[in-house]
Amino acid sequence: MVEIGRFNTLKVANATAIGVYLDAGTDDPKDNILLPNNQLPEEEVREGDELEVFIYRDSKDRLIATRKKPLAQVGDLAYLKVVETSEIGAFLDWGLEKDLFLPFGEQKYKVQEGRSYLVRLYIDKSGRISSTTDVEKYLTTDSPYKNGDQVTGTVYQVKKDMGAFVAVDNQYVGLIPKNEYFHDIRNGDVVEARVVEAREDGKLTLSPRKAAYKQMKTDADTLLETLEKKNGFIPLNDNSSPEQIKYHLNMSKAAFKRAIGALLKQGKVEQTEDGLRLK
Repeated sequence: MVEIGRFNTLKVANATAIGVYLDAGTDDPKDNILLPNNQLPEEEVREGDELEVFIYRDSKDRLIATRKKPLAQVGDLAYLKVVETSEIGAFLDWGLEKDLFLPFGEQKYKVQEGRSYLVRLYIDKSGRISSTTDVEKYLTTDSPYKNGDQVTGTVYQVKKDMGAFVAVDNQYVGLIPKNEYFHDIRNGDVVEARVVEAREDGKLTLSPRKAAYKQMKTDADTLLETLEKKNGFIPLNDNSSPEQIKYHLNMSKAAFKRAIGALLKQGKVEQTEDGLRLK
């Protein structure tokens, strides 16, 4: 039985002027699948030879074979680029002549042309290869990571009340809580993060920020750079609101106070009622 959307090893049934037909295993020659001439191997192909091919549907919805390797097969999770959007859905580049369809109804968020997103490939009710951004149910919780590990993943859902959900290695469930990041994170972003907690249920709590003692130096450097750009003064101090600090520096108030403390000890700044000034 031929598996659509996956690699199959099929026998050559007969050759024609446009390519060879591969035996679909139905005992009906009408079901045999074309492998076009431009997809044939360099060496001569004879009847009965076996070829490994990928099976999908062409622009006329006919089954067709290719020896090209797509970026993903049915059942896979893949990070693919949107090449076109329309009223019915979007089309993704997956390495074959015909782009992969992402139906509007399978978009948990609106995708944008030119950006890439994590999707899962599946066969729809009509037997066509399609994709969805609803990927969480296909992620696992058996990651090998432990507290303190650095990981890379793809953001697959952002919830304002919770944070950014991340598919670590595009395989494992992770979450960056909303109080752990201070810049915009969008669906489809690839992020690097630190494992704050490898929970008992296998899910990973993440942070894009370094461990506190390392992050303090980074924040202090950011603060100095900002002061230099602002002619040596910014209207922020210990009494500033978290919102003001986030707006100007993209950091939490706690991180801001730690950075000030480090710079005060080094004698690089002075704090006044009006704000912070370079010495």
